[in-house]
Order: sequence, then structure tokens, then C-alpha cells
Amino acid sequence: MKLARILATGLISLGAISAFAQNISFGIIATDSASAQRERWEPFFRDMEKKTGLKIQSFYAPDYAGVIEAMRFNKIQVAWYGNKAAMEAVDRSNGEVFAQLMYADGTFGYHALLITHKDSPYKTLDDVIANGKNINFGIGDPNSTSGFLVPSYYIFAQRNIEARNTFKTVRNASHGANIQATLAKQIDVATNNTEDMGKLESAKPDLFSQLRVIWKSPLIPSDPFVWRKDLDPAVKIKIKDFVLNYAKNDPAEKAVLKNIYNYGGFRESNNDQLIPIRQLELFKDRRKVEGDEKLSAAEKTKQLADIDKQLAALKK
Repeated sequence: MKLARILATGLISLGAISAFAQNISFGIIATDSASAQRERWEPFFRDMEKKTGLKIQSFYAPDYAGVIEAMRFNKIQVAWYGNKAAMEAVDRSNGEVFAQLMYADGTFGYHALLITHKDSPYKTLDDVIANGKNINFGIGDPNSTSGFLVPSYYIFAQRNIEARNTFKTVRNASHGANIQATLAKQIDVATNNTEDMGKLESAKPDLFSQLRVIWKSPLIPSDPFVWRKDLDPAVKIKIKDFVLNYAKNDPAEKAVLKNIYNYGGFRESNNDQLIPIRQLELFKDRRKVEGDEKLSAAEKTKQLADIDKQLAALKK
């Protein structure tokens, strides 16, 4: 009788462990408010639960760093990141890219933007730079690809200037918050992207018509899904199989992705997707070192050589 009780207890414990192992926390970066993101992503997670048998718990942080750190401490096991945040997760949080989002038109890229109110006197990027000291500027989260890294390189680093020294004020916020602040004329110019502006155009064309795009970046690779390297291999198979086959034929699934950001599906990917973003980060750092008059010639040479070594390694 005792043996039976011991065995029964052991089986219950193993069952509990197994059940715990099937709980997956999925992080979503803060491109908009948590409530807006929850409305967009929860139908996808419910479908994931049905198809995989896993219990999916969503995680929404107030900033990108919160999702990166949550993966670092294994509070989440899978996440949707922008490329720059994914780079941080791979480097600091034991992350690994396994899939890339596809847009409904079959493309795998988007653009960073600068936007202003239609009533604004600023119509070009040159207008913005020339009148910087009169401009309250909205930039993205420091871990945002389109809201921060891409404009930091293409707009500022290539001109050997920095946003904080160019504008009257600079504030960091999500894409959604920067749209709202621009509409309310609380800020004069802000970074954004074609994903969020496209979402606004579809959902609220009257508000979209009140904004003007004054700069558009080169193409940015579309966002990756990242999981922790040490995630149970059996769970990885379930998640990857679900993701790569999602919305291929089912109209309801297609509608779920379209409602998130006009997405259309996924393809397999890996950490090599992040190479162009790593190069941008290093090019930005190189420009900063080149323009730093406080560095001695020897120290500048050393830092530039270190950066060039890292750039060369990415080309192999």
C-alpha cells in the first residue's frame, strides 16, 4: 500500500513537472500601449494554444528592455522583437532567432519614417535639421530598430550630429505614443515606421490624413521571433511547426495576422538576419568615434581598429 502511494505521488509530481514544462511565456515589445498590443496578439496566442497543446502566457512590458530582460531571466521563453532588440536578446538573453515575419504582400521588410503634423512648416529632412533648435523631437525606444537605430544612423550619424544636441527637446516613446503626440502637436517631429503608420491608415484614415511623412529610410528586415536557446527541443518543434504553417490557407488565421500589422505569414530564419543591424550599429559607433575630438589620436585609432575588426568578422 505504501509503495502504491509512493508511486502515485511520484506520478502526480511528474505530471505536475510536465504540465509546468508546457507553460510558455511569450513576450511582446512595446511598440504601442499594452492594451493595444494585447488586442492585436491574443487571438494569435489562443490559436497557438489550440494547435500546439501548450499553455501560452503573454507578457507585455512598458518598454523594449523589459522584454529583453524578461528573456534573460527566463521569465519569458519566446518573444516578438524588432531586429535591434533581437540583437540585444541574442547577445544578452540567451536568445536565438528562429522565424521572420512576412507582410501580407509577400515582402520581408519595412521602413523607418520621420513624421510631422500636416500643419507643420517642416516639409523635408533638411527643414528639420536646419530648424532643430525650435523643434521638440520624438524618438523611439533606445532598443527600437526603426524608432531609434535606423534614424540615428541615417539621419544623425551620417551628418556627424546627435539628436540631443540638434533639437530643442528630445523624448523617447513608443511608435504609438509618438503618433498621438504628433497629432496633438505636443511634439513637432517624430520617428515612426510604415507598420504603425499603415495600421493607422487602415483603422483611422481621418487621423492618418493629419500627418505628413517627411523622410523614409532604406528597407529594414521584417521582425524576427526569438526563443531561448535552452528551450525544450520538443517545445521548439511544436512552436516552429505552428509558426511556419500559420495563415498559409486558413482565412481566419490570415485575418488574425492582418490585424496585428498587416502580416501575412512567416518564414524560417536565424541569427544571420541580424547582421545588417549589427553593421548599422557599428557604422554608427564608427562615425561617433571619428567625430570625437576628445579622444587622443592613439585611442581613436585603437577604437576604430576594434570596430573595423568587428565589421570584418560580420562579412565572413
